[in-house]
Amino acid sequence: MSPEPAPTPPRRAVSPLDHRLEAATGHDIDTLWTYRDRGVLDEAHAHLVDQHREAAKAQTGVVFYLRLLNRLSSGEFDVDDALFARIDRAVYHLEQASAARDAAARKVLVALEPIEAAATAPAPRAMQLSTDDHAALLAIAGGAKLYEHLLTGRMSVTSASGTRIPHAKLQRLEGAGLVVLDTGPPVHAGQPVSLTDAGRATLFAARRAPTTQPPKSFSRPATSPSTPARRH
Repeated sequence: MSPEPAPTPPRRAVSPLDHRLEAATGHDIDTLWTYRDRGVLDEAHAHLVDQHREAAKAQTGVVFYLRLLNRLSSGEFDVDDALFARIDRAVYHLEQASAARDAAARKVLVALEPIEAAATAPAPRAMQLSTDDHAALLAIAGGAKLYEHLLTGRMSVTSASGTRIPHAKLQRLEGAGLVVLDTGPPVHAGQPVSLTDAGRATLFAARRAPTTQPPKSFSRPATSPSTPARRH
């Protein structure tokens, strides 16, 4: 008997603001979420991604109650007072979910505005990263330490993912101000290596597609007139 197929992970809810984040940052949403989890993003971009996650979660609630209403109106159930009561409750909860979604979207917009402004402003020329440089910075972002081999005396960086980075590469990146070495612990025990703010910015911009025009301006989500809350 064949084994059960692995469950498919749930897809991230699509936020109506996805296109604006992607236009302003030059990265798709999945990449932004991954970079956030790996500590690549600077404070402003990390805050933006956190707000976007909340908006996506709120959008999931809207989708749920829309699907529930679609099922309730599909003809599957008897048309009686019980059905009317269920539809009434679903509409009420949809209104609440929609209000939460709009509030979360406004927070995304507040976090997005300075990033969009920076995206359209002339930026200083960033250090050109080779493929190896980019891979090394990405590995260091997940946690890394510099070790000295007790027998050979050779030094190299080992990342949390198991990637080994030559000492010469570390010195180059450190000299460029992209990484910093904590020399407090003894090197044979491992000295932590981490990205600087400049390193995060350089890594984040390394694969950003150049934009030829500023992101389109979209109005904030319209807020519908307040509806008296139903009591159940």
